[in-house]
Amino acid sequence: MRKYLIPAAALVALAGGTVVVAQQMPAAPGTKDVSKVTGGTYKIDPGHTQIVFAYDHMGFSNNIGIIAQPTGTLTLDPKNPAAAKVSVDVPIANLKTGVPDLDAHLMKADFFDAAKFPKATFVSTGVKVDGDDADITGNLTIKGITKPVTLDADFYGVGTHPMNKKENIGFTATTTIKRSDFGMSYGVPMVGDAIELKIVAAFEKQ
Repeated sequence: MRKYLIPAAALVALAGGTVVVAQQMPAAPGTKDVSKVTGGTYKIDPGHTQIVFAYDHMGFSNNIGIIAQPTGTLTLDPKNPAAAKVSVDVPIANLKTGVPDLDAHLMKADFFDAAKFPKATFVSTGVKVDGDDADITGNLTIKGITKPVTLDADFYGVGTHPMNKKENIGFTATTTIKRSDFGMSYGVPMVGDAIELKIVAAFEKQ
């Protein structure tokens, strides 16, 4: 038996329909070409910046939560990236684990004591650049306690936002801290002391 292969467009035409030619979508505006960074002062885009944290629970699971909509600034000179400075304010009330009872407990004095300490802060003290990556040292303050930390930061992308026509720049960063260093020893060791952090940060040029 002979088989006839009829293109889909021809089938539509034979049926009296209309052929719609798909148009190729434009490329995303962001690029990993770091040379496109113009520098200056940037503000955090709170709608696209999140802090994800992960912790061990009794050795059974590695659970996560997220804190959204931080605020802050970045100053950056492409000719001298080691002089970059970043400052971030993190609203503790925006912490979510997806478990309402746990979220409520984390706001209490056993953990963040959010009524007394409504935000955490990070202020950079130095930047060591290695290509598109950087080690960002700084002071992290939680519950009024300040400790030095180092973020392992990676450049993610840069480009002109198609809606606001402003330069946007993004990074990801990781680090691990001990919650006991910040007055949150409740539940250790059943609930892990080490907290893994991943920061997804987007900035908008001012």
